[in-house]
Amino acid sequence: MIRIRGLTLGRGARTLLEDADAAIAPGERIALIGDNGSGKSTLLAAIAGDLSPDAGDVDVPPMRIARLEQAMPRGAQPAWRFVLEADAALMRAEVALAAAEAGGDGRAIAQAHDDFIDCDGPSAPARARELLDGLGFGPDEAERPVDAFSGGWKMRLNLARVLMAPAELLLLDEPTNHLDLDAVLWLERRLMRSPATIVVVSHDRDFLDRVAQVTLAIEDRRLVRYAGGYSACEQARAERAAQRQRAIVAQQVRIAHLHAFVERFRAKATKAKQAQSRLKALERIEVLAPLRATRGIDFEFAPVGDCPDPLVRMEDVACGYPAGPDGEARPVLRDVSLTVGRGSRIGVLGRNGAGKTTLIRTAVGELASLAGELQRSRTVRIGYFAQQQVDALRAGDTALAHMQRLAPEEREQVLRDWLGRFAFRGDDATRPVGPMSGGERARLALAMLVWRKPQLLVLDEPTNHLDAATRDALADALAEFDGALLLVSHDRYLLRATVDAFVRVADGAAAPFDGDLDDYAAWLLHKPVTGPVGPGAHGAAPAEPAVPGVSRRDERRAAAEQRAQRAAQRRPLQKQVDEIERELARLEARIGEIDARLAEPDAYRDGAAAAELGRERGMLQKARDVAEERWLELSAELEALDADTAG
Repeated sequence: MIRIRGLTLGRGARTLLEDADAAIAPGERIALIGDNGSGKSTLLAAIAGDLSPDAGDVDVPPMRIARLEQAMPRGAQPAWRFVLEADAALMRAEVALAAAEAGGDGRAIAQAHDDFIDCDGPSAPARARELLDGLGFGPDEAERPVDAFSGGWKMRLNLARVLMAPAELLLLDEPTNHLDLDAVLWLERRLMRSPATIVVVSHDRDFLDRVAQVTLAIEDRRLVRYAGGYSACEQARAERAAQRQRAIVAQQVRIAHLHAFVERFRAKATKAKQAQSRLKALERIEVLAPLRATRGIDFEFAPVGDCPDPLVRMEDVACGYPAGPDGEARPVLRDVSLTVGRGSRIGVLGRNGAGKTTLIRTAVGELASLAGELQRSRTVRIGYFAQQQVDALRAGDTALAHMQRLAPEEREQVLRDWLGRFAFRGDDATRPVGPMSGGERARLALAMLVWRKPQLLVLDEPTNHLDAATRDALADALAEFDGALLLVSHDRYLLRATVDAFVRVADGAAAPFDGDLDDYAAWLLHKPVTGPVGPGAHGAAPAEPAVPGVSRRDERRAAAEQRAQRAAQRRPLQKQVDEIERELARLEARIGEIDARLAEPDAYRDGAAAAELGRERGMLQKARDVAEERWLELSAELEALDADTAG
């Protein structure tokens, strides 16, 4: 049993934990959560014995501890050997065996062999390679020296060392940050089978929900224990917050209006887009509203307005890199056919290195296509988020300076207000970017992206380094975004909340994946062994059956013409629908303001003013009913048009 009693920890003059108590039972898998800077990593250091408490104590019984290192490893040894060396007992046995054999002492040799076998020495190289394979390293990469890898892959090597070391206690600080979804799923299974006690810090809610049995939350410099993973903890905290907070009247009014709308039109418009989107919004905000109202960051994307359709169309495209010194281009994906329409919400799945980033860079125009036909609307506003853009922020400039360069005509106060929505308030807006954390830089990049009012969002691992509150805010904003979305992410909560179709990138191809994330996890467990990279490779999507006399290109061209004709018919109807939706939003906002005012204790002290508000509300409600009826008529026309086209 690990016991934390009266623990006080500080960083400089700041107190992180004060008189905190907690207990961790043997074999428990613990999620350690808290805001950025709340002391999670500091607590892990104290448990590991690397940091002395300011007061209180951390009682850890004698046990072998493995802690995920954050420092970049160095060395010329092969990756598999670097991982193997994490087993200190095995290394001692190797040295003893070599010394005994050099000395020719038969008894010492026999004892050294016994010790080597006790450490599972004969199987150790294979176990190290198995760990590397699970974390995405190919057989050839296992032989490469440590110094040959980039930062993200070096962090994976650190994780492999932790899993290789025999330990009764694993301390894992953000283990999923540099993993793709395939590796995250593998790591989940590995940790759930481990008999060790595990304390893990992560902002990946699905990962914590699967792995953790208990959550320790740092709240008000104390440790609060909750049963279950992240979502169970969040729900418990939300319910507790709802009991003590009544400053969320406006949000409750919104929930009431969403309920009213859905109940009125559920029967008449079960398939109508607006009713369904409001129902989903209600499901998202109803339980967690009290907690999320306090998260300090909240934003939304502007309506996309008039927008071309499709935005991007790829037909038999080869994606890759232009010719190098040898004069040959380097295709990564071949025969890619993908259409991103006005309302497309596509998640891209696949291992790191399979070509996901190459695909989306080609889609947005950062890479030229090597073959095939790629059409991109000239008028579409694309919002592209990638790590290289975060890294390209000017270190010497402030967040405010970045926004002023983006919007030189805008008033400073408007830009400060905008940055405040992304948690850059007061002096935070004028701090240089250089010393900012990775999460702060990512928030600034998001603030700049949202300002541009994109119609197509292309996001490559946008949640890396973001804390839980910002991830939730991003998921909420993307769920309400009415444009197109192309998303690469290992964050399953984000994928589930925001996309409705998947593309799997593997074996040199990109093909639709017919299933959800649970199906993808099951597919990973039972996928066939892959063969050569390229079209037709074993494990790739099967080719479409050939139709005599009709080429695939002719079929696609005919389908594209049909889509264009349908889009031309739909466009004026959709424009009217969009205008009505904006008017409905305005009407509901004003009705909400009136309801909030009439709910105040002193609302009826001025009888005439209250009566006037009541009359205004009645007029607004009538206008809303008329607008909603018209919206339903137009939605029915759109559905009929789609049905005729499909037929």
